Formats: sequence, C-alpha cells, structure tokens
Amino acid sequence: MALEDMRSTALDHLANAPGAMSDPQGTARAVSAALQAAPHDLDVRLGAYRFYFYTHDYAAAVPQAEAILAMAAQRLNIPADWRAVRPDDAAFSAAELAPGLYLQALIALAFCHMRLGNFETGQPYLDKVFELDPTDRFAAMRLVHAARATEDDDED
Repeated sequence: MALEDMRSTALDHLANAPGAMSDPQGTARAVSAALQAAPHDLDVRLGAYRFYFYTHDYAAAVPQAEAILAMAAQRLNIPADWRAVRPDDAAFSAAELAPGLYLQALIALAFCHMRLGNFETGQPYLDKVFELDPTDRFAAMRLVHAARATEDDDED
C-alpha cells in the first residue's frame, strides 16, 4: 500500500472514531488502527496523543509525544536526542510550525511524566524548553507551577 493510501486509511479511522467521551473503547480501537495503518504520520500521532491526553492515559500519551518530538526534530534537521539540541539549532522563538511543534512535544512529555508522578523525569524536558525558548511562548512555566502544586497536594 502506498504511503498516501496508508495515511488516508489512518485518517479515516480517526475521522470515524465514535468519540472519546461517548465511546472511549471504540475510539481507542480507532486510534490503534490508525497507528497501525500509518505509524510514521505526524497527524496520526497528534491524533493519538490528543486522545490519550484527553482521556488522562498519560502513560499511553508519552510514546506518542516521543514520536512527535522525533518527527519534529527530523523536520528541523536537528539532533534526534533532545538533550543535544541547542538554542541556535532552530528558530525556537519564531512563530514557525516545526520549532513550535518541537517545543510543544517537549512540554507534552514533561506534563505527562509529571502527571504520572515522575517529576524527576519530566523536569529535564521543561529545562530544555526554557533553554531553547527563554521567551516561554507556550507558557511552560504554568506547567511548572501546576506540577509543583500537584506534588504538594500529594504530600499533604
């Protein structure tokens, strides 16, 4: 099957999903089918991430965010290892799609790990966001405060 056909099939699965709130199991099956049909398609990964995120399945959202991060890195022609990326590798503070997507994927990884209680895993992703975009155009600082509030609530 041609790549475009695989993508079309995957997007059909997502478009025909019954809805995360009304039928989460049916939607999960549709997301799984879409991922099987086109695992290397950015729109499919974004759809899968959103489904898992909005259904609070953060453990399932993490691999989707990792895939999105890798795809964005490839589009930007920057190191695959996010720890090796430097601020001058791309225009991270500019209003361009790929750098913004890269930052949002880092934030997504931080958020999901923190929601899973893995603050030590999530924090380096946030640190990288602040290093790459000191203007904080995606308001990642709010995530730090929310994560700390969640951590404090857990200690009470």
